[in-house]
Amino acid sequence: MDYESSNWIWDGVYYYPHLFGGLMLTAALLGLSTSYFSGIGVPYLPFSGSYMGIFHKRKCDKKRIRVYMDGCFDLMHYGHANALRQAKALGDELVVGLVSDEEIVANKGPPVLSTEERLALVSGLKWVDEVISDAPYAITEQFMNRLFHEHKIDYIIHGDDPCLLPDGSDAYALAKKVGRYKQIKRTEGVSSTDIVGRILTSIRDIKVCKDHNGTQGETQKESLSKSSNMAHFLLTSRRIEQFSNGKGPGPNAHVVYIDGAFDLFHAGHVEILKRARELGDFLLVGIYSDQTVSEHRGSHYPIMHLYERSLSVLACRYVDEVIIGAPWEVSKDLITTFNISLVMHGTVAEINALTSKDDPYEVPRDMGMFRLLESPKDITTTSIAQRIIANHDAYMKRNAKKVASEKRYYEEKKYVSGD
Repeated sequence: MDYESSNWIWDGVYYYPHLFGGLMLTAALLGLSTSYFSGIGVPYLPFSGSYMGIFHKRKCDKKRIRVYMDGCFDLMHYGHANALRQAKALGDELVVGLVSDEEIVANKGPPVLSTEERLALVSGLKWVDEVISDAPYAITEQFMNRLFHEHKIDYIIHGDDPCLLPDGSDAYALAKKVGRYKQIKRTEGVSSTDIVGRILTSIRDIKVCKDHNGTQGETQKESLSKSSNMAHFLLTSRRIEQFSNGKGPGPNAHVVYIDGAFDLFHAGHVEILKRARELGDFLLVGIYSDQTVSEHRGSHYPIMHLYERSLSVLACRYVDEVIIGAPWEVSKDLITTFNISLVMHGTVAEINALTSKDDPYEVPRDMGMFRLLESPKDITTTSIAQRIIANHDAYMKRNAKKVASEKRYYEEKKYVSGD
């Protein structure tokens, strides 16, 4: 029997050496000739050094599965991160296609973030291996062939939510037709459309409160609105585990600590976290509670809730661990508990702790372990919200268009299925 025809036996010897060793021992005890096993290509000693090199080579030569997932990834949130996490789990290497600004305008309406900003966010995710920055909105036959041959893609991935072209057709019809399409589950409770809606609603509520001199009735209405958004998202320990690195700092690790709201996670956040991580061996990020953010920024903030913000930060490749609901003040106890070596704060921040009456960094300053880190970008949560407000009508139209197309898609799907 030749080598290739007994592949299953060789794989068995490699992956289950103890089982095959047991079979060999049993055969010897029963007086069976070991020549039978050598006749089918199995060595007498499964742990023989000369053969282990072959086993290792066979394992290393195994083809790595490359999967592709594309998207606009505008206003990056934990739903995007979870989708890419699921996509990576379907293969060994994840290639992400980033749809260009021009393509988004033609098919959906104006994006909030530029291509450069969206590229920084996608590249900063821990599950992403490569990025194609000029991906089309619809996968044409030409682009699909480019994926298969130039980028060696095995499967094209998308969520179970509809992705429709302006004419109502399925953007992934070709991939499905050739049998190279795989589907993941959409993360419920958040979308870029939803976030745009939250921002516009928040601005409307601020105006209403001003008109009514901030009466209690309007404040209660706003709180109910926030609670309604929160009800769509329930964090579980399993989700945290999926996003976490699962590793703590080493015994002599240089732990760097940086804290903030990290609301509407953006490219500025990615870049400052990258710089902070370069200054140590382990990056610990403190994420303020909703109450702390509201106290220092106003009752209409944060736009994203604590658990949503925590997952967005955890998904970043430069982050090792987070403190969910971190205290405003960096105390001696916090420093000792987490063995922190360096405390950092960026020069660009919505909540300017440096001008606060009560300096939250007084303790690390006195200990000589505080450092001001130059922010690579001047992007803020407010500047992003202002872009949306400035293009209010266009985004309202875009949101309405998406809701209508999805409603039509599900109605047609229901009609076809006969439900």
